[in-house]
Amino acid sequence: ATSEVKKFYNGPESFTPDNNFILGEAPELKNFYVGAGFNSMGIASAGGAGRALAEWIVNRAPTMDLWPVDIRRFATFNNNPRWLHDRVKETLGLHYAMPWPNRELDTARPFRRSPLYDRLAAKGACFGSKMGWERANWFAAPGEAAVTAYAFGRQNWHEAVKREMKAVREAAGLFDQTSFAKLLVQGRDAVSVLNRICAAEIDVEIGRSVYTGLLNERGGYESDLTVLRLAADRFLLITGSAQAVHDADWIGRNIPAGAHATLTDVTSAYAVLALMGPKSRDILVRLTSADISNEGFPFATNREIDIGYATAYANRMTYVGELGWELIVPTEFAVGVYEALQEAGRDAGLVDCGYYALEALRLEKGYRAWSRELTPDVTPYEAGLSFAVSLDKAGGFIGREALVAAKASGTPSKRIVQFTVDDPLPMLWGGELILRDGKPVGEARSAAYGHTLGRAVALGLVENA
Repeated sequence: ATSEVKKFYNGPESFTPDNNFILGEAPELKNFYVGAGFNSMGIASAGGAGRALAEWIVNRAPTMDLWPVDIRRFATFNNNPRWLHDRVKETLGLHYAMPWPNRELDTARPFRRSPLYDRLAAKGACFGSKMGWERANWFAAPGEAAVTAYAFGRQNWHEAVKREMKAVREAAGLFDQTSFAKLLVQGRDAVSVLNRICAAEIDVEIGRSVYTGLLNERGGYESDLTVLRLAADRFLLITGSAQAVHDADWIGRNIPAGAHATLTDVTSAYAVLALMGPKSRDILVRLTSADISNEGFPFATNREIDIGYATAYANRMTYVGELGWELIVPTEFAVGVYEALQEAGRDAGLVDCGYYALEALRLEKGYRAWSRELTPDVTPYEAGLSFAVSLDKAGGFIGREALVAAKASGTPSKRIVQFTVDDPLPMLWGGELILRDGKPVGEARSAAYGHTLGRAVALGLVENA
């Protein structure tokens, strides 16, 4: 209380748009490594960050899960000086603020908008942000404010998400997933290049869709994505919203010199509308001449079909555990397809749904997500995804040797496990400690309230030798 201030420093400091520092090999260059933007935590973080960066340089890849600080979580548009000026003022102010669950940043928004942004806003969408994209988290009912009130217990959107989940489980829901990153790989060597990078068999018939992991040499996940074979020499890769730069960099660095294969980020060329639920076929059949029966359009296939006046790719995949299609629509047709679906689904109970419902639905089903359950330190066997690995395919793949050794060693010492809470009242947010016989054995990686189950549900990583 009585000590004097001996020195006062007034100088520049480096803050980033998300309050995490920046590590790694710049995706635009080879052998150019960055350690910067330490947000006033440089001295405290120096030992760990320095070691992590040194290991990255020596091993040519990270030796641990560094995604929260990975330089590839940003794109070139994040360098816009006006956007940085407005955003970083907020992240600096949040340095010691309350870390509410689902906390969204408010400045320099809206930033990236799908063609449906205005229509969803008019319907009461409360938006969040991912890789700059404005994404509907939940939809307010008429008379409700589309604003999230933060809390550690049930937040004000609890009942809204219940309505959306009920529609997907019993009728149909429509999700705007335009923020999906989309990468086109083409060329006469595309199939052999992708087969070496992907753990699953990619050399499938045209029109098949393959869920696969991209693994590192340790057998851990660098990404997980869906590969749509559009032609003998053309593949469309659908990956997470935040992963466009990361995945393009990983794939690009693993295309052998001289290979006839090119990679193009076509994210902005397509919107994605996910039509999900038991009545999704009844709705889509009203808009297309294509055969979308189970026999004519089985699971894990894709077709170019007519939808109303538009022509688009339909991919029969689901992230919610119900019948449904991801409609990959050229951007200029997105509004027309959305309007046609809304009209066709009016009497079928079609409801606009957001990402909070999507997260809870996928957790009820037990679907894994990259950067949460799937990390560079987790293998497909530990994740329960051995079905997406083809150990015996010709030519092998990155990480195969590590998986062969892991399989030979027997039961893994860590696993992704699904949990529910018996008490229907508590919320889970992810990050909670998991105890067994009173002793720590892991943590919840993702969690949400599963309204179909009437209780909180989580996917956790547990470890025990």
